[in-house]
Amino acid sequence: MTRTLLIDDEPLACDLVAEYLQNFPDFEIVGRCHDGFQGMKAIQEHQPDLIFLDVQMPKISGFELLELLDEPPAIIFTTAFDEYALQAFEANAVDYLLKPFSQERFNKALQKFKSQQGENRNNLKELSTQTAAAPSHRIVLKDGGQVRIIPMQEIVRLEADGDYVKICSSGGNYMKKKSLSHFEKTLPHELFVRVHRTHLLNISYLQRIDPYHKNSHIARLKNGTQIPVSRSGYQKLKEVLKL
Repeated sequence: MTRTLLIDDEPLACDLVAEYLQNFPDFEIVGRCHDGFQGMKAIQEHQPDLIFLDVQMPKISGFELLELLDEPPAIIFTTAFDEYALQAFEANAVDYLLKPFSQERFNKALQKFKSQQGENRNNLKELSTQTAAAPSHRIVLKDGGQVRIIPMQEIVRLEADGDYVKICSSGGNYMKKKSLSHFEKTLPHELFVRVHRTHLLNISYLQRIDPYHKNSHIARLKNGTQIPVSRSGYQKLKEVLKL
């Protein structure tokens, strides 16, 4: 029996998937959720094999939800917006159903899932590392048993720390298993500058830049923090600040 979870903020959309699943008695619906927070709890509780997941939902999006999962199950996206298709397939989703979809199209997605069940599931782990490649104005992360949403305005800086990134915000510091390059690509370029190979800076918190050693500088922030600025990082700062 394939344990299946439905996550969609539209109850009628969940009803449609449930109706289509009646033709597949080997699939058991273990839960229905209507926002990302409910979905997160249901995933932890039911450990589903397959999720039908909407993209745009209240509180946290489908892609942000996947970022919070260490071992994501198989995913079939269901959404009314086709602009997310490439992002979904780059994340190795099983399929992408564009609403409204027919029983025939749904059946093809289920057959595709069945055909992939024997493949190496390690590929599914890429969901949690690739799905947030789209531009973002916030960071969603797990902090103990809680989910925190940090708006970009509260992010002071980010610092690489091994396989993790330390997110220093006005409300506290947090760790997330991502690369600094990931955040460099996704956070707004006009606000966040890669000033050093290990540092990404929100220029709103920059107080001044002082010379340091040859070809390097020190960025002094409004909260008193000092971070190194490489030669290339200094050039980027000059471009963004129009110096």
